[in-house]
Amino acid sequence: MDWLALLCLHPVAVYQILAFPFAVLFTYLCFLGYLSVNARYLFLLLGGLALAFVAMGPYSVLILIPALCSVVLFHSVSPESVYRWAFLLQMTWQTLCHLWLHYKEYYLQEAASIRLCFAISSLMLLTQRVTSLALDIHEGKVKGSMAANSQHQFSWRQPSNTALPFFTYLFFFPALLGGPLCSFTRFQTKIRQPGTHRTLAPLWLAGQSCLFATALHVFKAFVKGRLSIGADITSCIGFDCVRTMWATTQLFKLVYYSQWLLDGSLFMAAGFGLEDRQENEGFLQDLSGADLWTLETTNRMSLFTRTWNRSTSQWLRRLVFQHSRRHPLIKTFAFSAWWHGLHPGQLFGFLCWALMVEADYRIHPYCRSLVKSRRCWWICRVLSWAQTQLLVAYIMTAIEMRTLTSLWRLCVSYNSLFPLLYCVCLLFVAKTKSKGVNATHACPGATSPRM
Repeated sequence: MDWLALLCLHPVAVYQILAFPFAVLFTYLCFLGYLSVNARYLFLLLGGLALAFVAMGPYSVLILIPALCSVVLFHSVSPESVYRWAFLLQMTWQTLCHLWLHYKEYYLQEAASIRLCFAISSLMLLTQRVTSLALDIHEGKVKGSMAANSQHQFSWRQPSNTALPFFTYLFFFPALLGGPLCSFTRFQTKIRQPGTHRTLAPLWLAGQSCLFATALHVFKAFVKGRLSIGADITSCIGFDCVRTMWATTQLFKLVYYSQWLLDGSLFMAAGFGLEDRQENEGFLQDLSGADLWTLETTNRMSLFTRTWNRSTSQWLRRLVFQHSRRHPLIKTFAFSAWWHGLHPGQLFGFLCWALMVEADYRIHPYCRSLVKSRRCWWICRVLSWAQTQLLVAYIMTAIEMRTLTSLWRLCVSYNSLFPLLYCVCLLFVAKTKSKGVNATHACPGATSPRM
């Protein structure tokens, strides 16, 4: 094993670890009752500003500007139209930043600064919080906007009706660089919780989550040392591409798992518990032990999709899926590609993902109707699990492709056999069901029970 790999953390993880002591300090001061409500808001806000300046440098202005504009928007636009304006403002700004990054990478052939990557990643998380808060105001769950209160001036004395809670929610340091999405209502509830009702139990849970993230990081270093992976995943030949794709994806997933656990531990260390898993009502945990088991053992592409990055999945469902009357699945994944940056691989990968989920909804019920024995059930489950894992590997590999050339090499490789197999099965099931419907219309009595 390369022991130096154990010390090589993801760049975001370094800053999250540096913020950990401040999260513990915040929880301890709240527990002792040393911080008033206003002081808690200011502690989290100043911590977020400091973390932004340290991690992003001058690029921190890319998230400071839309955060300030959003707060002004929340206090000046009516609740009926605040969601529309917030969505357009945030996605326009984020798209311009992504286009600037593409211009530097593809046209100028410059390596993107790590600080700029931090800023764009943080901007994507800011978009989640801005749109979530705008939806809460639009649906009447939050009454703090000036438009809702028929006021036209800012007041910083009463935190429930001012810009301070909004700005703190958009910029508080446990959620700045990563972490699960939370509702503004839950955020305010945790801030206003009296010190006598607080405990130090979240620190123990945060320590456990941090140890789990460390174990996954060590395991990733072990796997990377054991698996021989080529420098270019698209340069392999024949079925060796399948092994290379699967092995590389395992490393990707371990990086995601360890980072999500570390982000969740920072949330818990700051006293924001993840016990509430209800949609739109609390902090939505990105990963837990049960979720990790589900992701690695499920044989359903749809279940993997709902479990993967759970808080983002719930946000996309609320933002796009529930508001789409026609083709909600395609629209949701198309918006996800837009939100991620519109790289060629992201467009292809997310649209392929949508097609695979649609096929999953149709193929699995049909296969269950054909299975008659326990042995066949286990065989189908093992084969569908392998197919699901290979589909996930294919989609994640496509999303990581940044050029049309590398994406084309992936499409013409043997790896494309697995999504093509799902497409063929989808067409077969659709054709079979259409024949059954035609037969039913031709002979209506065929569906009637015998007397």
